[in-house]
Amino acid sequence: MNTPKVHIYTDGAARGNPGPGGFGIVMEWVGKPYQKEFAQGFKLTTNNRMELMAVIVALSKLKTPGTPAKVFTDSRYVSDAVNKGWIFGWEKKNFVNRKNADLWKAFLRVFRRHKVEFQWIKGHNDHPQNERCDTLAVLASKGKDLPADDGYKA
Repeated sequence: MNTPKVHIYTDGAARGNPGPGGFGIVMEWVGKPYQKEFAQGFKLTTNNRMELMAVIVALSKLKTPGTPAKVFTDSRYVSDAVNKGWIFGWEKKNFVNRKNADLWKAFLRVFRRHKVEFQWIKGHNDHPQNERCDTLAVLASKGKDLPADDGYKA
């Protein structure tokens, strides 16, 4: 795979699990001084949902199909599901008895549009972009009049 043209950093947070939650995203074009940030909070959700939703939203922001991207996440839930191929087994079984099936299905739709690789990074380890994503996610979770995470089921 070519060197990724876009680096995507993501993080999710939930204050209580479940509880109010949010995600944060930092996107950078490799070799260009271009960076964008995104965040969104939800009234009631889980940390894993926010970790996964951050990746879905970020990949959805890529306008050109086939864009090479490298996603940096501190979520083993997300990185291992892809890097170890678990998600493809879940898909073959139509996500039966799988938590967050709505998000995994949405993930596969955007994942398959691009050339995406995942790299796990240790969270809360002074990684500047990861720390920024964490800050964005926590701030988003504290927003006023947060929308519902429609796919969340207690």
